[in-house]
Amino acid sequence: MEVQAHLRNLRISPRKVRLIADVIRGMDINSAKIQLEFINKKSSQPILKLLNSAIANAKHNFNLSENNLYISKIFVNEGTTLKRWIPRAMGRASSINKRTSHITIILDKFKDKTVKEEKKKNSAIQDVDTGKIKEEKKEKIKTDKSQKVKTSSARKNNINKD
Repeated sequence: MEVQAHLRNLRISPRKVRLIADVIRGMDINSAKIQLEFINKKSSQPILKLLNSAIANAKHNFNLSENNLYISKIFVNEGTTLKRWIPRAMGRASSINKRTSHITIILDKFKDKTVKEEKKKNSAIQDVDTGKIKEEKKEKIKTDKSQKVKTSSARKNNINKD
């Protein structure tokens, strides 16, 4: 289940915001919060606020727990550009573009986490019976080697007969 939150018309250029968005993309919620608190960029605070909003949406609207969420997608689009001007020499004017950003963050539940936990449980069960597994693997390797030897000797015999 995907949970979304949007931030529109943030007065920071998209190029600067994408630097922070790329850092936290794919992270779980707790590590993303820690990263955003300690990154020394102006755009980290609005993204942290947006992340908290998305978490609140997940809790209130979908009854999801915070521990099972991660940032599946985060993207930054260009918003409206405020066009200003500054006077220059000889009566000329230069334009100043004050860019804005639209940020969208999408949270999703961990799907691979349950699979990883099951694999860990299965490996723990196999660790208990490691002796049996190792013996079975050794026997399988021995049979494979003996079959290879038989086939190679059969080839030699066929070559010698011709």
